[in-house]
Formats: sequence, structure tokens, C-alpha cells
Amino acid sequence: MEALLLSIAVGALGEMGDKTQILTVLLAARLKRPIPIIFGLFVSTLVNYAIAGLLGEWVGTVISASSLRWCAGLSFLAIALLTLKTEQFEASLAYDGRYSVFALTVLSTFLAEMGDKTQLATVVLAAKYGALAPVVAGMTAGVMVADAPLILVAKTLAMKTRFRSFRFVVAGLFTVLGLATLLGFPIA
Repeated sequence: MEALLLSIAVGALGEMGDKTQILTVLLAARLKRPIPIIFGLFVSTLVNYAIAGLLGEWVGTVISASSLRWCAGLSFLAIALLTLKTEQFEASLAYDGRYSVFALTVLSTFLAEMGDKTQLATVVLAAKYGALAPVVAGMTAGVMVADAPLILVAKTLAMKTRFRSFRFVVAGLFTVLGLATLLGFPIA
């Protein structure tokens, strides 16, 4: 249960102001089809985090618990720094109608998540807990909780929200999580 709840929190926090969140809001604002975008995000996130979780479980079997704690703590600190990195997207997304909105969303969000901080967090949590299903389910749920409401209101939200301001809060939370892990607190 701890792995699931922490994964939901990390997934939701990690997604705030993230490139995937911005991408899905841009897709929804431009294409005005929120439901296929939400389902496409769900599918791509689930597959992406399942792959990351499998990698994390393997890492957890080859690294000692002490080393894993240091790796996890330093990874969370790295995620905090990555959160501060600004992402830029071309405002005009090219969409020629050749693919369904669902397929476009699956492909673009899957690629956007590769090497992303939430994917890294999935590897770290799966390595720590050795619990693939709760970590993948929690990270996926966290991303959906953070992104789905914004996708639904993307037309009115369009670029009025300053996602960048979320970055500092999220970076601070990951810093606390990383330091707590390094100091041996049972948070992560």
C-alpha cells in the first residue's frame, strides 16, 4: 500500500508543469478532443511505466539496499533539478488528420516520457519496493490525476496557466523527498 500511495503522490507531483502535461494540454486545446487524448495518455503512460518498472525491479535485485537508498535519494535530487529545467514546445502542433487523435496522443506522449523525470521516478520506486503493479498503477494514476482535469478544460485554460510556477514547488518537494531518503527517513 505504501508503494502505491507514494507512487500516486510522486506521479502527480512529478507531472506538474512537465513536458507531457504541457503537450497534452496543447493537443487538447488545438484538437478539441479531450476524451481520446485522455485515453491515449493513459495507454502510453501505463506501457511506459511498466517498462520502467520492470527495469527498476531488475535494478533492485542487483544493487544492495544501502546503495539503493543512496541511488534513490540522489535520483530524487536529480529529479528536483530536472524539474527546474524549462521545456519549450512549438506552439503550432502539426496535425494533418492522417492518424487518430488517440494514436497521435499515444505516440507523442510515449516519446515525451522517454527519459523523463516521472519515468526515472518509476524506476527508482520499483527498485526500492520491488512491487511492479502498485508502482506502475500509482505512477499512472498520479499522472492521470494531474493531467486529465487540465485536458478537459484545455480550451479555456489554453496557455493562461503558468505551468512554470509549479516547477519551483515541485522541485522543492522532490528535494525534501531526496534528502529524507538520503538521511534514512522511511519516506521513500
